[in-house]
Amino acid sequence: MLFFCLKPSAGYNLLPKTQPFSSFALFLLYMVPKNFNPSFTHPLYFIRKGLLRKIGLYAPQLKGRLLDFGCGEKPYQSLFNNATEYIGLDYDGEGHDHANEGVDIYYDGLTIPFSDEHFDSVFSSEVFEHLFRLPTLLGEINRVMKVGGQLFITCPFSWEEHEIPVDYARYTRFALTDLLQKNGFEILVIDKNGHFISALHQLFVVYIVDHWMHKIPVLSKWNFFKKCIRHIVVPMLNIGFYLVEPFWPKSDRFYLNTIILAKKKSA
Repeated sequence: MLFFCLKPSAGYNLLPKTQPFSSFALFLLYMVPKNFNPSFTHPLYFIRKGLLRKIGLYAPQLKGRLLDFGCGEKPYQSLFNNATEYIGLDYDGEGHDHANEGVDIYYDGLTIPFSDEHFDSVFSSEVFEHLFRLPTLLGEINRVMKVGGQLFITCPFSWEEHEIPVDYARYTRFALTDLLQKNGFEILVIDKNGHFISALHQLFVVYIVDHWMHKIPVLSKWNFFKKCIRHIVVPMLNIGFYLVEPFWPKSDRFYLNTIILAKKKSA
């Protein structure tokens, strides 16, 4: 079992005090696919490793029948060990290929095809930025949740455009709080993945791998050069930053992801 405690902050915000993972929790983390539990060789090491820790921290709070909204391949399913049923819902549209993914049910982008108060919990990771009608869909999520049920979301705060053209927004924690409260939710926890310097490092590595190594004159034509970047330069950059990161002064005014745990309020 994972353990965490909450410490009151200003207003409604509650910030987590991280506790060590138990042996069982570490086993659950190990079951997450390697692409979402990466090694230093992965160009998305810091954002995905950080997200994995945060999701592993809060996942045990979600119980009963759980909806994974925008589930994709359901990479974090193993972490929700208190869920009695795990249902993956997604939208079959442009920007993301769902071939070979474990989507249980597709929806039309507007209406979630379940009855009122069908779910005890809802999880949604890195999805809200792709929803053009987010307020409408928050109302739908609220509708299919039982009163007191918990909603757990993660959203990118600083990230490049992705799953183009269905990448519509970047939300601050204040915007998400306002949207959730207006759609019948009470905020329990607001957390962040990463900090100013780790976000800059992660974005730099993404720039190197996704853009720079493909456009540098002459060298970009050699596959050997690209392999050296992926298998030598990226691990060196990630390991180097991992070693020096503890010594950098931290600021959370710029970061990678917003994490929110909320619950459905009674009418």
